[in-house]
Amino acid sequence: MVKQVAAVDLGASSGRVILGGVDADGIRLRHVARFPNRPVSLHEGAPDSAGLHWDTTGLWRSVVDGLGAAVRDADDLVSIGVDSWAVDYGLLRAGRLIGAPYHYRDKRTAAAVAAVHKRIPTEALFARTGLQHLPFNTVFQLTSDRLAGTLPLADRALLMPDLLTWWLTGVEATEATNASTTGLVSPITGDLDLGLLDLLDIPRDLLAPLIAPGTTTGSLLPSVDNAIGAGGGVRVTAVGSHDTASAVVAAPMTGDAAAYISSGTWSLVGLELDRPLLTEDARLAGFTNEGGVDGTTRLLRNVSGLWLLSESMRAWDGAGSTEFERSSDLATLLDEAAGVAEAVPTFDIQDPRFTPPGDMPERIAGWFRDNDRPAPITRAALVRSILESLAETYAATLRDAELISGRSIREVHVVGGGSQNALLCQLTADRTGLPVLAGPVEATAIGNILVQARAQGLTSGSLESLRSLVLQSYPPVRYLPRPHAR
Repeated sequence: MVKQVAAVDLGASSGRVILGGVDADGIRLRHVARFPNRPVSLHEGAPDSAGLHWDTTGLWRSVVDGLGAAVRDADDLVSIGVDSWAVDYGLLRAGRLIGAPYHYRDKRTAAAVAAVHKRIPTEALFARTGLQHLPFNTVFQLTSDRLAGTLPLADRALLMPDLLTWWLTGVEATEATNASTTGLVSPITGDLDLGLLDLLDIPRDLLAPLIAPGTTTGSLLPSVDNAIGAGGGVRVTAVGSHDTASAVVAAPMTGDAAAYISSGTWSLVGLELDRPLLTEDARLAGFTNEGGVDGTTRLLRNVSGLWLLSESMRAWDGAGSTEFERSSDLATLLDEAAGVAEAVPTFDIQDPRFTPPGDMPERIAGWFRDNDRPAPITRAALVRSILESLAETYAATLRDAELISGRSIREVHVVGGGSQNALLCQLTADRTGLPVLAGPVEATAIGNILVQARAQGLTSGSLESLRSLVLQSYPPVRYLPRPHAR
């Protein structure tokens, strides 16, 4: 029987379970489940107050159903690995979840940011954590819980993939790549910064012990094993549980002249280094140092992504729609956007107004009004403006990455959902002046599967070896800068 592993790959709007087989001939994927991941708004306190939360129990139900489908479809399932978005977590007391975990787009952290910076200035916080300032970083969310009086009720905080792993195995652990996004870990030592935790009144033992990608977390709990029909013997393996860490594993880069863009709801734009870059130039340029698989550092800037487009489509189709329910034809919109002949204006995709859910076309129009500039009129022109703005931000970020790192970038790898957006890839090539190599689309799941496969002895070798399998199995589509590009 052919041994296979299952990737539980959770994104900010959907999740999936994908089976993977790996051998010398390459990588084979089979999608066995896909499901929506919709946040919920819950009343909190004042009549007009509501918090944005993850529907964690609904997500867990979908994961269990998906793993049941994987067991039925697999020849011999030997391992499961979980990856998700970063920074969010569940608080537990005595193994029980306290409330619904907050969504990072909730607005609750404004006071917490000020409270943290009152105790440690921005410059000092970057020097200790290496992270780009984002108001939803875990350090600010936990401080918000402390200010609200919730944190003292908890004896454990588990990041989202670690929470699901806890429910799968009963083992509490914090995977290292995701821990590196919290603002509580030293990028130099890779360990929790206990002095920082003390300074911010966050309990030292709130997070579970850190483990590296490739570590066997444990076996399935009997209740889970029975629910999915596994029949025993399936292990859960820690992967690069921050989805970008897994995606970068599957970016088929060679040498130091390659940059990556993990393009999805967010765009993670940067370089892979062998050590963190903690200079003042890096901080001022808004770069972050996150842990990668095999001890690498992902030097990147977290910029807005296809969220702008998906929220625009949601507004056009009705506020309650999801990617599973939309009637707007994205392919048609992209074709129409590619056909827009006149120059379209660009806008600052990093403006904070674009972070929460809402009527994105109106917010973009508001940005143009506030900046006394004409806004795109048609839907096609607005889509083109979004993609041109994304591409210009990518280009600016890569120029900054070259300046602060001293590296010279010669090619850009776009992985994830954005890699199948031909217009975005071409505009990125045009605006960077560099060849863009697009794919694989399922980079996060592939990286997840490769780390599991290596841990289970189904393949071996370095990141370079793993990436050669990706290149062999999923040759990228190449986009060259056009001479006439604006």
